[in-house]
Amino acid sequence: MTDTSAVARHYTHGSLLEQLQRALAASGISPAAVSIEDLAPVDEFHIGGRAASLDFLERLALSAEQHVLDIGCGIGGTARLLAAHCGCRVSGIDITPEFVETGRVLCDWVGLGTRVELHHGSALELPFDAGVFDAAIMLHVGMNIADKRRLCREAHRVLRPGGAFGIYDVMQTGSAPIDFPVPWSGSPETSALAPPRAYLDALAQAGFSVLDIRDRRGFALEFFTAAQRRLQAAGGAPVLGVHITMGRDAALKIANMVQNIAAGRIAPVEIIARRD
Repeated sequence: MTDTSAVARHYTHGSLLEQLQRALAASGISPAAVSIEDLAPVDEFHIGGRAASLDFLERLALSAEQHVLDIGCGIGGTARLLAAHCGCRVSGIDITPEFVETGRVLCDWVGLGTRVELHHGSALELPFDAGVFDAAIMLHVGMNIADKRRLCREAHRVLRPGGAFGIYDVMQTGSAPIDFPVPWSGSPETSALAPPRAYLDALAQAGFSVLDIRDRRGFALEFFTAAQRRLQAAGGAPVLGVHITMGRDAALKIANMVQNIAAGRIAPVEIIARRD
């Protein structure tokens, strides 16, 4: 079982908002003028960035009148994109207090504080009533949650009948152990990687019907190859990017993740399910 306090410590930066402010200032952007497009390089804390988010959300066919839950929302990047792109009302929840606090500030900066609410809490004990959400999403979160069955039961509980549950997680696709550290964990103790079958079984037992599953390994490798070309052309990492959130060893975490994907040990996988 993963230790939730250890997971929160792994993601805690210590001065995340201050560093984001410095990076924005270095880019000539003030909090009063910042947009979700400006924040995209740091907001998209998952493989594929903004392109992956838009493709994923398109497959869920969300509409403006819906209330969506973002499980493991981080600093709220996908929640803000949902609110701005689809017009949804979004509630996010994350176990890392600093992420939630930072995300609330960013929501206010971009004028979405009334449509996006971020909460501190556990995905295994969602602080919401039953049947209050039209859809739920989870992007690169399950790798830190060992109890996939309880996770899916909680998602099922808070969704209305017929509600969609979209998952985009890094999943185990090979038998060999992975190299650490990776973006979601510094060691096996805080990693809860599981194969797609574990997700499918947990979803079925919770009362979901799986509509589609898609392995995104090829997409991920293309994304990282293109990112490496951009880094080489620019002569280094951009001022504003996910490396800020990941901390000092960001380059090693990303390099290990790319190697693990290339070796067939892991891959990002999408699952679209519906609450029965």
